[in-house]
Amino acid sequence: MITSTFYRSRGKRLLDLALAMPALVVMVPVIALVSFGVAAALGRPVIFAQDRPGLGGRTFRFRKFRTMTSARDSGGDLKPDAERLTAFGRLLRMSSLDELPQLWNVVRGDMSLVGPRPLLVEYLDRYSPRQARRHEVLPGITGWAQVHGRNALTWERKFEYDLWYVDNVSLAVDIRILLKTLTSVACRRGITPDDSASVPVFRGSEL
Repeated sequence: MITSTFYRSRGKRLLDLALAMPALVVMVPVIALVSFGVAAALGRPVIFAQDRPGLGGRTFRFRKFRTMTSARDSGGDLKPDAERLTAFGRLLRMSSLDELPQLWNVVRGDMSLVGPRPLLVEYLDRYSPRQARRHEVLPGITGWAQVHGRNALTWERKFEYDLWYVDNVSLAVDIRILLKTLTSVACRRGITPDDSASVPVFRGSEL
């Protein structure tokens, strides 16, 4: 119990810094290459930034590489995601290279390497009290839900995995998730349901 409490309060942050900071340095050439690729294929800005809820529901600036164009219809509205997602953007998603800027979020302390994925701000008032517990820990680049199906899961199943993680945070669990993430990324499992351009919108549930 003492070990688990220490890991939650201090150890997890130490692990994040120990892995994320060297990863940022090592990945600089890849980040630069992807940045040039996004600028050439999609234009600027190369980074997609958006406010997302983090620990305690407090918002932070979430970052990832852009994977869609800014194409609009005749009425000035953005076209559907499926029409804006390019082949290059799909490649970035399949390889998870679009997530690399989140290493900076981890170094800043906005996110952890492992935790529930940060979702949209408008979802906050759609969660049941139980589902809202996913904000009791820092959001992560990867998580228990991601290694059990990622975006191929239903919202309800995904939240159940998130809540399991909240109640079982430990060094052993985080290492297990990180190792399984490498396998999931290599196998390209669960990027989006049925190979669609985006996941369905969460409308709320009775759970």
